[in-house]
Amino acid sequence: MLLCPRLKHRWFFTSARPGDLHTVLDMAKVADTILFLLDPLEGWDSTGDYCLSCLFAQGLPTYTLAVQGISSLPPKKQVDARRKLSKAVEKRFPEDKLLLLDTQQEAGMLLRQLANQKQRHLAFRDRRAYLFAHAADFVPSEENDLMGTLKISGYVRGQALNVNSVLHITGHGDFQMKQIDAPVDPFPLNPRVIRSSKDSGTAMEICSSDAVADMEEDPKVLMKADPDRQASLQTEVIPDPMEGEQTWPTEEELSEAHDLLKESSKVVKKVPKGTSSYQAEWILDEDGESGGEGDEYDDIEHENFMEEESQDEGSEEEEEEECETMTIGESVRDDLYDEKVDEEAEEKMLEKYKQERLEEMFPDEVDTPRDVAARIRFQKYRGLKSFRTSPWDPKENLPRDYARIFQFQNFINTRRRIFKEIEEEVEGAEVGWYVTLHVSEVPVSVVEHFKRGTPLIAFSLLPHEQKMSVLNMVVSRHPGNTEPVKAKEELIFHCGFRRFRASPLFSQHTAADKHKFQRFLTADTALVVTVYAPITFPPASVLLFKQNSNGMHSLIATGHLLSVDPDRMVIKRVVLSGHPFKIFTKTAVVRYMFFNREDVLWFKPVELRTKWGRRGHIKEPLGTHGHMKCSFDGKLKSQDTVLMNLYKRVFPKWTYDPYVPEPVPWVKSEISSTVPEMDME
Repeated sequence: MLLCPRLKHRWFFTSARPGDLHTVLDMAKVADTILFLLDPLEGWDSTGDYCLSCLFAQGLPTYTLAVQGISSLPPKKQVDARRKLSKAVEKRFPEDKLLLLDTQQEAGMLLRQLANQKQRHLAFRDRRAYLFAHAADFVPSEENDLMGTLKISGYVRGQALNVNSVLHITGHGDFQMKQIDAPVDPFPLNPRVIRSSKDSGTAMEICSSDAVADMEEDPKVLMKADPDRQASLQTEVIPDPMEGEQTWPTEEELSEAHDLLKESSKVVKKVPKGTSSYQAEWILDEDGESGGEGDEYDDIEHENFMEEESQDEGSEEEEEEECETMTIGESVRDDLYDEKVDEEAEEKMLEKYKQERLEEMFPDEVDTPRDVAARIRFQKYRGLKSFRTSPWDPKENLPRDYARIFQFQNFINTRRRIFKEIEEEVEGAEVGWYVTLHVSEVPVSVVEHFKRGTPLIAFSLLPHEQKMSVLNMVVSRHPGNTEPVKAKEELIFHCGFRRFRASPLFSQHTAADKHKFQRFLTADTALVVTVYAPITFPPASVLLFKQNSNGMHSLIATGHLLSVDPDRMVIKRVVLSGHPFKIFTKTAVVRYMFFNREDVLWFKPVELRTKWGRRGHIKEPLGTHGHMKCSFDGKLKSQDTVLMNLYKRVFPKWTYDPYVPEPVPWVKSEISSTVPEMDME
């Protein structure tokens, strides 16, 4: 702690452990100023550049650049070193000045810069009270030594701190407070001065530690929690198994549904006057072909179909076998190099690259299974006339996990109301006060982490922010990471002041009511990440990390929180493909989309399209091996492919875990021998 009454400021300097990225990010969330100390020769190395990328994505508070050690260089090299540093700084900080920090006078100029520069505001922390712990003490409970009351002492920042709100300790979870004490400020800007009884002309300053010792016996209690007004720690809804009970339909409803089914099954044809219903069945369609011709076609050419199909299937099986047995020649290997290669991880990564490549070449296309009927394999899917305009009820067929989450009737209005209440005067510990928080039911591991040097950071939550819901975040792929990231893989999130692990879904960022599911995190466009997590009111920055096999965490995407909306529909599309076998004027025989007659009849109502823009529908099945006669709005080309789009709604996995394992520290790069320190007030 540095006190400067002349500048009317006091600073608390602390630095993160080199290589501990999560600690750097957590401290940057509460820091008033970041002091970047640069190396006099290189500025920063690859590790520092990676750290800067994460800090810029999260949101930088006020910062200052300083360099130490230039004066120790030979005079001829000082000019070159300054010029080289200026070029390096311009890439990241184009409009900022680099200060020297080698003499006492330069240190005074730096303090004056810290005191007078304009503070930058981070929106997610300005609306919440937060505290950086200067001291912590643990009092175990009588029943269990592993749980107890944690006393956290520090200065209140951001907003006034109410004892009835829920407190979030970064990396450890949400807790309730018992009371807030107001001990003596251990670092007063204007310390008390007393006169000596022997010499009235001498004065002395009271040491801050002595003042604390005098007041520890009877600290002043600011607030005690009110059980009636205290926010609950309930995070999930307890579902009622009888809530979804449905009564059996009445006879009138069944008969009405039967009549509607009859009306929808009738076919309207233009027939001459006086034609009976029996004669109308034999009237030809507009394309000049009747339903009976299909049977004749089936009887005459069935054997030819079977022969050609068996030949094609045989050739396909041969190609598949060849692909499966094909091996790549080995190059000259270095045994020492191979010892460090994890063959199993290499195989998994190769398979991911293949899947990502196939997804780029043939988006959403899947092979129709031969061992399972398509009507069973794709029974949860449906066809849509138009993905953009066709209706889809967001409340139908919801999973059981949706019974556990909270949903706002109007999220935007609730957020606006809460922010308006924050602007009004809130009772509690005011900003700048030195307080001690009594946090109840805290595990002993929290104070153990603090004793090992990990900073202890606490945020007060806004109403409802301890409850689980569905969060949607807009993210873009970080250019420094090119490994394929598949949907539903476990990732590490930094969302605002929270840090957690979850398995997200990826979807397109559009203004429609339905959003297409993406199987991989693409690098060219922004995507929306959907995940089960505690409610957080935007704005809030989002960082996505992936844990590598060596324990290190790599940044894969950055973005911001979009909304808290369980009704946002993520729709997965699968595309079944078939090949035209016999092509007529506006009809064609298509095969290999299905492999039995029942599947063709099941998917008959779904519209077809081709890669060359034709649209059509299934008229009837031919034979028993999945061949079908289809009509289109124009003549097909022999090289065209017939496609059928099927859709279903998908939901994220409930894998939320507030505990994030500590990453393996970064390896120092060879560019610079020191990792730049992140000094923060």
